[in-house]
Amino acid sequence: MPAMGSRGRGRRTINEINMVPFIDVMLVLLIIFMVTAPMLTPGVINVPSVGKASKQPAKFATITVGKDGQLQIQTDGNTRTVSEKEAAEAALRWQKNQPDGTAAVILAAEKSVAYESVVKAMSALQKAGVQRVGLSVKQGG
Repeated sequence: MPAMGSRGRGRRTINEINMVPFIDVMLVLLIIFMVTAPMLTPGVINVPSVGKASKQPAKFATITVGKDGQLQIQTDGNTRTVSEKEAAEAALRWQKNQPDGTAAVILAAEKSVAYESVVKAMSALQKAGVQRVGLSVKQGG
């Protein structure tokens, strides 16, 4: 009758999740990602180079962004401090008054000027409808 005594015990259900297969799968995925990540090439952008314009402007107006974000516009030797909207309107008027279509507006800013100030000035020029806008850069290093 020893067989009768073991009949009541039987197998017990396990109330725990077996984590070993889950960990094995995660380690395999980690190895796959570690091997393939260096093989992925990052996106490459084509940045315009300096001095490659097909036609340099004969006449240009300069809008200078100061360190404090203040704008100055220089047209035909006259320099004055203006707001973004006034600079854009003045640049558009100046550009329309030029006889040929090669007149450009040059946007100049120092290295230390906040990028946001330059973008706001460019946005104001674009909204006003200024056709030809360039950025002033220093050639070389």
